[in-house]
Amino acid sequence: MENEKIIKKIVMNIAEDNERVFNGQDTNKFNKIVPALLKKGLDNLNISMFSPELKFSILTALGEEYKRKGNLNDAVKSFVLAGNKEKLNNVGGDYERLLQFDNCIEVYRLSGNKERLLELGKKCLNEGRLEPALNAFIAVGDNAKLIEVGNQCVSRYRFDYAFEIFSTIKDKEKLIELGNRCVDEKEYDYAIKAFELAEDKEKLNSIGDICLKDEHVSKALEAYGLAGNTIMIEFIKTNFSE
Repeated sequence: MENEKIIKKIVMNIAEDNERVFNGQDTNKFNKIVPALLKKGLDNLNISMFSPELKFSILTALGEEYKRKGNLNDAVKSFVLAGNKEKLNNVGGDYERLLQFDNCIEVYRLSGNKERLLELGKKCLNEGRLEPALNAFIAVGDNAKLIEVGNQCVSRYRFDYAFEIFSTIKDKEKLIELGNRCVDEKEYDYAIKAFELAEDKEKLNSIGDICLKDEHVSKALEAYGLAGNTIMIEFIKTNFSE
């Protein structure tokens, strides 16, 4: 408690002695208290009594120190609390160099950096990194690029990713294309889900016929059920059991 009072007094003296602190021009003034603030921990820190300008400077100084020590997670927290988008983007670059794409995408999303998200998505797509490419384009809301990723997923038999993409953007035409490809590859579960989202009862009945022929009775029953085909549902229930 006593240490906390001392820290507050030091910070207030800095603010009073040098107005440059308030516009963030002299973060070196905080070097003497940063170690104490780090020891207390970002989650336990209360600086609500200070002005917005002073909070910005303190949190930015903390973030820089966390970053210097390699603690990028707490650096991100500090820069988010400070509202320092430039510093956030720098951390995003660090994550990108470390190939930690999930963290990188989240940081660019937090900073609202759609340009970097788009560039990252394109880079990952060109390198065959489908999952981060997908996440980057979802974050930026680029449907054209998402379709491109989805097409690559289909060609690489990653029907799970393709389904996620086409269902996310609600593209019925692409869902039907995906369903047809899944039927060809006997991936009936994804085919049924794709045709269901595309609201194509004809395709659902068709896959029901195929599944029944291949003796996948439960899948046939599911497909007919989604198509509302009461006659075939009754036929299966009367004549087949698994």
